[in-house]
Amino acid sequence: MALVPMSEIIGSPGSSDEILARRTLDTEQDAPATQIVVAIAELENTGPTELPPIYNCIDDLIANLFSSPPPGEADANITFTYQGYRIHVQQNGKMTILQSTS
Repeated sequence: MALVPMSEIIGSPGSSDEILARRTLDTEQDAPATQIVVAIAELENTGPTELPPIYNCIDDLIANLFSSPPPGEADANITFTYQGYRIHVQQNGKMTILQSTS
């Protein structure tokens, strides 16, 4: 699986959410949902197959964001919760994974 490497792991001072990871999804290689599960598995120090299916949370929303994207000026974003993480995916493929500290 060819993934763009996990970037810096940083905190978000003054926020109730802590940014745990940022990644750019490579939509030319693997399904975006698969890449999200792999990123969460890395954070959980487990295998992706040990996690529940992500489609229980988002169905086909992520796939549709990239396979039938709205016009660029729409600047579409999806934010959802999976395994206790807030995941924010932008139309350009940038993903931020947060975990609430509140």
